[in-house]
Amino acid sequence: MKITDLLKKDTIILHLSSSNKQEVIEELVNKLDEAGRLSDREGYKQAIIKREEQSTTGIGEGIAIPHAKSEAVKNAALCFGRSKDGIDYESLDGQPANLFFMIAAPEGANDTHLDTLSKLSSMLMYDDFRQSLLNAGSADEILSIIDAKQTELEGEESADQPAPDAAEAAEEGYVLAVTACPTGIAHTYMAADALKAKAKEMGVNIKVETNGSTGIKNPLTDEDIKKASGIIVAADKQVEMNRFDGKPVVQVPVAQGIRKPEELINRALKQDAPIYKAKGGAEQETGGTEKTSIGSQIYKHLMSGVSNMLPFVVGGGLLIAISFLLGGINPTDTTSADYNAFAAALNQIGGGANGAFFLLVPVLAGFIASSIADRPGFMPGMVGGLLAATAGAGFLGGLIAGFLAGYVTVGVKKCFNWLPASLEGIKPVLIYPLFGLLITGLIMVFVINEPVVYLNTALTNWLETLSGANAVILGLIVGGMMAIDMGGPINKAAFTFGIAAIAAGNGVPHAAIMAGGMVPPLGIALSTTFFKHKYTRQERDSGLTNYVMGASFITEGAIPFAAADPIRVIVSSVVGAATAGALSAAFGCSTPAPHGGIFVLALIERPFMYLLAILIGSAVTAIMLGFWKKNAEIKNVA
Repeated sequence: MKITDLLKKDTIILHLSSSNKQEVIEELVNKLDEAGRLSDREGYKQAIIKREEQSTTGIGEGIAIPHAKSEAVKNAALCFGRSKDGIDYESLDGQPANLFFMIAAPEGANDTHLDTLSKLSSMLMYDDFRQSLLNAGSADEILSIIDAKQTELEGEESADQPAPDAAEAAEEGYVLAVTACPTGIAHTYMAADALKAKAKEMGVNIKVETNGSTGIKNPLTDEDIKKASGIIVAADKQVEMNRFDGKPVVQVPVAQGIRKPEELINRALKQDAPIYKAKGGAEQETGGTEKTSIGSQIYKHLMSGVSNMLPFVVGGGLLIAISFLLGGINPTDTTSADYNAFAAALNQIGGGANGAFFLLVPVLAGFIASSIADRPGFMPGMVGGLLAATAGAGFLGGLIAGFLAGYVTVGVKKCFNWLPASLEGIKPVLIYPLFGLLITGLIMVFVINEPVVYLNTALTNWLETLSGANAVILGLIVGGMMAIDMGGPINKAAFTFGIAAIAAGNGVPHAAIMAGGMVPPLGIALSTTFFKHKYTRQERDSGLTNYVMGASFITEGAIPFAAADPIRVIVSSVVGAATAGALSAAFGCSTPAPHGGIFVLALIERPFMYLLAILIGSAVTAIMLGFWKKNAEIKNVA
């Protein structure tokens, strides 16, 4: 198939009117839409923006190749735009871009289409081809230049040098490479071609495996890996890494394969790279920078714990809410006239002594530790989290337990590196579990739990001093606390205080707490509905689920939005939640149920006023976000 089967005169813009990256994307997308190549213009544009979030497609040398694979595309197509003066596209070399090829691939694109699109990436590596496109006087000339170059290069784009024999590889060096980008259409093949062209120029033997949309091409064999001097992995997505165990591996983003092929090849030849050690899984994530900051690592470990904890929050919380709906104030009280065995079972599954909610802190700690120390860290983390939960140290104790267990296990691994290879097998089954658990458990029991419990108690005692005549102030404070960390220790301290207040016969504080906890997800859901231009398509889809999360009093539904834009989302959520909490207390709303959200509305005193408080608080959050957040296109692209 020819590239000009996908690029037509009605998708060529010889003189772009855009002045920045956002406008270029808008102009090219509009051209594809006007030509009838798209079924959903906005959906495709958001797919392009999402790809730009991962790394700029301005690859340098005056070229930008924005691309996306999306169900919003009717048929595979290309759009070409040109700016002789150049436009700032945040290119890797910091220079303006002149030639823009927007690739539109449908979700069901066949291999022929994708292979054809990848050929364009190879052609753009040639200076004469780029200069010809820049000087062309008409759309017909553009198409003619592309046809001629494709004919010239036909059959060469996938050619590799034959693999050397063992003696030649040892004497001259043999470099392997793997290239991969998230979409697998453009950067994957451009990096491969850049590496092969530079290796040919340097007289170096090379073999390049591409992990593209059509699958793995030119795969590396065990024999190749055995012969290789070094390996280059230029990738922004997961590739199979364990096969490189014991070999020097240069790991870089795919863009460096395009920009710095000579440097990468020299590093591989000189074995100037860490020796890769195989890990537990069949695939390991690679790409990005070679070193990440401590803050980024901590955030990654924390998010591993939170993401694995969320299903317990959602499943357990909804079951608890339904149990209150079916079984009244106390679903597990067998002496109650409202007792319902099914409701009691739901409550036990969702939040009983051995239910989903009971496992929140251990799961959080276990997966944080596992993220830090791989599989050996999981068990000490789980037990550390369990010790924190049973001691009353709560989520803060669980966070500490997770990081403690993870880094303790890393330390244990290093301490026993001296063991001979013959004893390697006993490390994961005996040494790591024993010492990881022992050290973590002792520190949690004798050092961590007591002060963290004291801190939680101090917060609860401080809240109690604000009760009575200052009910509105109390409602404002505890409502806002529910939104500060959205399920974290501050949120749980307020929630625990509300439970204690219910036990003491005062349901007003907990009504304010539940209202405040419902506002962040509901406010975000409303904002994604009424301020659509502020959010990506994926965020708008997530916003719909927040209607259910918010109505069910699951504040954690707001966490992904807070993680992506913490200042705006958290501040807006706190203001809205504090407003709802203060209004709930001012209206005299009271609840005997500790959980359930909208499902326990019938049990709440002054239910209509309670709903009004929640709606006003959610509207405050939604409006703040709507005016404060940047447009999705600017936020994600500029």
